[in-house]
Amino acid sequence: MTIRLEGYMNIQGLYRAKAQILQPSGEYTGIYKQPVSRVEVGELGIQGDVQVDKRYHGGPDKALHQYSLPSYRRIIEAYAELDGVAVPGSIGENITIAEMSEATVCIGDKYRFGTVLVQVSEPRRPCWKINAIFKQSDLTAFIEREGITGWYYRVLEAGKMSLGGTAELVERPNAQVSVEHFNAILNCTQSSRAELATLIECTGLATYLRERLEKRREELPA
Repeated sequence: MTIRLEGYMNIQGLYRAKAQILQPSGEYTGIYKQPVSRVEVGELGIQGDVQVDKRYHGGPDKALHQYSLPSYRRIIEAYAELDGVAVPGSIGENITIAEMSEATVCIGDKYRFGTVLVQVSEPRRPCWKINAIFKQSDLTAFIEREGITGWYYRVLEAGKMSLGGTAELVERPNAQVSVEHFNAILNCTQSSRAELATLIECTGLATYLRERLEKRREELPA
C-alpha cells in the first residue's frame, strides 16, 4: 500500500536539552528536552542540543528525532498513570508535527522544515533510559514491541526552524515502506528474505542498519 502525506503542515513543538543527571543511575543524559521557539540546525542536529551517549545517540544519521502524537496516546492507553506525564518532548524527541506518525512517514522521506531539509534515516531504537524517566520497568520493551518508536533524520541542508513554521514533504522514494511497516518486519523473528530485502533496498536507509539487515538475510536459508 502506498502511504500518502500531502500538503503543508505546521511545526507544533521544538525541543532541545542540556546534559542532566538521570536518577537513580547518576548518569548524564540529554533526554530531558525543553521546549524552544526557534532553533538553528546543522549536520549534527539542533545547536545547543546535547547527545551524551554517542554510541547510541547523535551523529549524522541520528541528527534529529521525531516522536508522534498517536504514539503518545498509545502509551497512555496502556499506562494510564502516565497521562499528563508522557507529553510531547518527554521521550527525548526534537520535533512535534501532528499529522506525522509511524503510519504516515516513510523511510527515505525528505521534508522541508522551515529552511532545513531533512531525510528519514531509520526508526529509533528505544533505550533503557525511557524506563527510568517514566518509572516503568517495561515501557521500553512495550514501545519496541508496538512499533511506536519514532524516527531519526539526517540533515541534508542546514537552516532554521521555528514554532508554527511550515513543514512539507518534498520527496518520497519508498512510498510503501512506512516506519510502522519497517518496524513490523524488523521486529519479527520470522521475517523472510524477501521482506528483509524490501527494507535493505530502501533509499536513504542508514548504512549501518542496511548492513545489519543484509547480514540477517544472509543467515536465512535461500
